[in-house]
Order: sequence, then structure tokens, then C-alpha cells
Amino acid sequence: MTEISRTLILLRHAKSDWSSSVRDIERPLADRGRTQAPLAGRWLGRHAGPIDLAVISPAQRARETWELVSARLSPAPPTRFDDRVYAASAEHLLDVLHEVPDDARTVLVVGHNPGMEQLASMLAGENVTMRTSGIAEFHVKGSWAELGEASAALRAAGRFDGRHLR
Repeated sequence: MTEISRTLILLRHAKSDWSSSVRDIERPLADRGRTQAPLAGRWLGRHAGPIDLAVISPAQRARETWELVSARLSPAPPTRFDDRVYAASAEHLLDVLHEVPDDARTVLVVGHNPGMEQLASMLAGENVTMRTSGIAEFHVKGSWAELGEASAALRAAGRFDGRHLR
């Protein structure tokens, strides 16, 4: 039996705007975030290959990040907005990933810290920092339902600076 290779990409939303007194879930991107997100999209478009499913937090800043990122992807992948991704812990994000259909080979999640950083660190078995617009790309062995602590190999991590992840 041949093992199917899977890829998980975690993308922390781009820099948000704290200048107004809107509810957290309604906070939009800052100007810096509107610059960061397309750069992340360009890196994903060049390095990630086709994405089978994007799971996005319903928060405004995550939705805006995804809009700017997905504009750089061709074709734009099927997208699912999942309320459970907003302000989720690593364990809750893992629960969401356990439900991904096994025919999805590459999955991208756009979410928030501290959960994204905790999940990346848990999967890699080492400390992974997720700054705004940070990307962590993993090789996943086994099914999505088997994903757990130290069960994925970290292939790339950092924030895209216009040329490469740093």
C-alpha cells in the first residue's frame, strides 16, 4: 500500500488594525497587513502547489488575509469558513483538521495566535514562531485523523519578505 503524501500549511492572519474600538472578531487588517498578505500569497503560489482546501477563521482580519492571499493563487482553492478556528487552541485546531476528508492532499488554515503557534510547535515537536502573515508548512504522514503531537515534519517556516521566508 502506498502512503499518500499530505501537506498542511498554517498561515497566521496578516497584521490587524488596533486603532478603532470594534469587537475583536470585526477587527480589520492594518495597512501593513494589506501589504503582508499578498506577499504570503505570492510565496504560496510559487511553492505550495495546488491547495485542495482552505479552512479560514470567520474573523474579519482572517477573511481579508485570505482574500488577498487567494487572489495570488490559481486556481483559488475551495474555501470553508469555520467558526471553530477563531481564537482556537491547538487542540481545537487539531479537532478541525481531524475532520478534513482524506482525499484533500494539501490543506491551508488561516487562523490566530496563540493557537496557530501552539499547533505548529506541537506538530513539529519543536518551538515554531508564527508572526503576523507567518507560514508554517508541514509534510504529514498518515491521514488527517491521525495528525497529532510530533506527527508532521516542518518543511518551511517564517514570514515572507518579498523574496523568501525568513
